[in-house]
Amino acid sequence: MRKPNALPALIFFVIFGIGLAIAYSSFMFGAEEEAAWIAIAGAVAAYIVSYSVKVANQWERVVVLRLGRFRALEGPGLFFIIPIIETVAYWIDTRVITSAFKAEKTLTKDTVPVDVDAVLFFKVVDPRKAALDVADYVSAINWAAQTALRDVIGKTVLSDMLEGREKISADLQKIIDERTEPWGVNVISVEVKDVLIPAALEDAMSMQAQAERERQARVILGDSERQVAEKFAEAARTYANDPTAFHLRAMNMLYEGLKSDKATIVVVPSTAVESMQLGGVAGLTALTMLGQERPPGAAPGPWGPAPGKP
Repeated sequence: MRKPNALPALIFFVIFGIGLAIAYSSFMFGAEEEAAWIAIAGAVAAYIVSYSVKVANQWERVVVLRLGRFRALEGPGLFFIIPIIETVAYWIDTRVITSAFKAEKTLTKDTVPVDVDAVLFFKVVDPRKAALDVADYVSAINWAAQTALRDVIGKTVLSDMLEGREKISADLQKIIDERTEPWGVNVISVEVKDVLIPAALEDAMSMQAQAERERQARVILGDSERQVAEKFAEAARTYANDPTAFHLRAMNMLYEGLKSDKATIVVVPSTAVESMQLGGVAGLTALTMLGQERPPGAAPGPWGPAPGKP
C-alpha cells in the first residue's frame, strides 16, 4: 500500500489558513457576507491546488490520463495535474518485486505427485505497458508463473527435478519472461525453494539409498579382501624363494612381541634346538609326546609325564 505524501496536505492547510485570515479581516471591517465568500473560496482554492500537486518517490512512475487517454508518464519528484480533466491512473513501482508461488499435487512425467514452492523476482521496465496493456500485472505474473511451473513439472521426471533444480529454474525463467515481456515486465530470476514428495515414496527412496550404500560397502569389503589375499600370496612366494627374508620376518615378529608388556619369551639355546630337532615336524611331534603319558600298547618313544609331574 502506497503511503500518501504530506506536501499536498501542507499546501491545503496553508492556502486554507490564508483564506481564513483574509475572511477574518473582512469580518472585522464589517463585511460579513464577503468574509463568508472569502472563506469558501479559500477552501475551494486550497482543495484544487493540493489536488493538483503530486509527488512521486524515486522508485515510482505515474501514469497520467487526460479525459481517459494517456497523457504522460510522470515521476520521480514533483509534478502537477489539471483537476477533473486529468487523473492519476496508476502508481507503478519500478523496484525488484518478489512473489512466491507454488504448484500443489502436480504429476511429474513419471506420474509422481509433488508439491513445489518457488520464488519469482521481476521488475517493471515499461510502466506504460504494465499499466495499460494488462489489468493487474502482479496477479497476471503470478498466474503465468504457476501455469509455467505446472508445465515444467509435467515434462520432468522426479529424479531430474530433485537433482537439477538449477535447470528447472532456468527453464521457468525463460518461459515466464516470454509471457510477461508484452506487459513491460522483465523476469530477473526464478528460484525453486522446495520439492515435497509423498511420505511413502520418501520412505521407499530412503530404503533404496540405504540398500545401495550397503551394496557398495560389501563390494568395497570384498575388493579389500581380494587385495589382501593377493598380497599374502605374493609374500608367501617371496619367503619361499628367500629364506633370509623369512628369517628377518620372524625376527621382526619377535621384536614386535617384545614390545608388548604381557609378552612371555622362552629362551632356548640354539644347540638344544638343533640336537632335539625342534625346528622340524619331528621335533614338534617329540615336544607333544613329552607332555603326555605313554598309552598302553604304544610304541617306544619319548613318552613321559607332563612337565611338573613325577
